[in-house]
Amino acid sequence: MRAIVQILLFIFAGIFLLWFGYTLFFALPGGVTFPVSRRRRRRKPKNEGVPGAPRTCPVCRAKLENGERVKSVAFPSFNGEERLMHISGCVYCLEGDRRRICPVCGDVLENGEYLVARFYEKKKPLRAHVHVLGCSRCKERRR
Repeated sequence: MRAIVQILLFIFAGIFLLWFGYTLFFALPGGVTFPVSRRRRRRKPKNEGVPGAPRTCPVCRAKLENGERVKSVAFPSFNGEERLMHISGCVYCLEGDRRRICPVCGDVLENGEYLVARFYEKKKPLRAHVHVLGCSRCKERRR
């Protein structure tokens, strides 16, 4: 009888140690969540990114995931080095989820307004640099 109690005690101790080790090494701090479906859901941006950082919307400063793009129009180049660009915003600020703010003057942009920027293409493929000059309102004020 004593041997059976010891075996049961070892089994319970082993189960407890397995559970404790699993929760210690594999469980996330917010709890383990499993995806319900494979369909990709649009996420809300976590926090504001650093202005000018890669993968950041220049209008609302939302951090963008891979595949999320900023809506913009690039015009033909006159000198071959730089191009003029109009930036409307990302999917979050165009749908009205976030405020659209000009990074130069700090005004809130309306629906039809855009940012004016210079677009520099690098020699390496898929590399570019964008320098925001201001919104359509503050560019008109400077003229």
